[in-house]
Amino acid sequence: MDLKDLYQDVIVDHNRSPRNFRRIADASRTLEGFNPLCGDKLTLYLKLDGDRISDLSFEGSGCAISVASASLMTERVKGKTVREAEHLFDRMHDLLTRDNVNADLEPLGKLAVLSGVREYPSRVKCATLCWHTLKNVLEHPGNPPVSTE
Repeated sequence: MDLKDLYQDVIVDHNRSPRNFRRIADASRTLEGFNPLCGDKLTLYLKLDGDRISDLSFEGSGCAISVASASLMTERVKGKTVREAEHLFDRMHDLLTRDNVNADLEPLGKLAVLSGVREYPSRVKCATLCWHTLKNVLEHPGNPPVSTE
């Protein structure tokens, strides 16, 4: 199976059955993200235990790429330290926005399938909305909603 087939399978699976799609009632931090170009919107719920992300979830609506990216992100980031999550944001931002970053995708696991989004520039904001919301909620709790504009 090549990366394009895997990309389609993973995106469809995570869109149909998003992981961590729920509200965390006792979240440490909550932040909304919105993509005005296509209407994607999400609310990210983050629960911290010291410097570790003990739980992470989202609610909202959006295209398949937006929902799948948020689902994949919550799976991967849960249990990480804030610093590890920020490092992963940097890696994913490069993967989604820069050319020739595919040197070593293996450490990213399932997240590597999102590299296919780069082929569709108009969809990059769909895939990065949850990541920018995560970065913002980690760095600046209490900020106003995040917009991709």
